[in-house]
Amino acid sequence: LLHVGHVRYLQQAAELGDCLAVAVNGDESVRVLKGPGRPLNGADDRAEVLAALECVDFVTIFPGVRATEVIESVRPAIYVKGGDYTLETLDLEEVTALKKVGAEIKTLPLVPEKSTTRLIERMRH
Repeated sequence: LLHVGHVRYLQQAAELGDCLAVAVNGDESVRVLKGPGRPLNGADDRAEVLAALECVDFVTIFPGVRATEVIESVRPAIYVKGGDYTLETLDLEEVTALKKVGAEIKTLPLVPEKSTTRLIERMRH
């Protein structure tokens, strides 16, 4: 579920470069990462919603849990992750690919009180 925290991350990421490309996890990888019952919206729907945002220039869906192939083909100058990641918790394969293409890695501060999990919990109660 796209929420204001995601939108703020995307807007901040767009301000860091000339073009914002967003890589969306495929449905199976979301199930692996987030558990059963997720994602609530399929990858095609998530990609379409993201593509409709003014700050997003390009969206792609990747099948695995790692965006390594996307990194190697897009070759971003800047790679941005949200505040629930740190340089220490980033996937090692992705970090290796980012170094290989010369990308700068940025993490944005967590948006307080805004998360998909929290939103789902509120909807259930």
